[in-house]
Amino acid sequence: MNHVKKNDIVITQDIGLASLVLPKRVFALSPRGKEYKEEAIQTALDFRYLAAKARRRGKYEKGPKPFTEHDRQSFINKFEEILSNIVVK
Repeated sequence: MNHVKKNDIVITQDIGLASLVLPKRVFALSPRGKEYKEEAIQTALDFRYLAAKARRRGKYEKGPKPFTEHDRQSFINKFEEILSNIVVK
């Protein structure tokens, strides 16, 4: 995390990590192709907090959905979009 610089791409499903690198003007992308944005990261962090509280109360969660071909294609499309935007700048 200390080595990222502007226009780097960080691939993570950790919303907390994404929230830490976004102020450094990097792109944060999930393995499923969701780009984390600074204007929406607080909502995602709040949701993560509420879900963790529910799990601690014993509410059973099934876990993440299986990784699909659609997820793979979404990631590829978003990754290529980010790369083309970086190259153009």
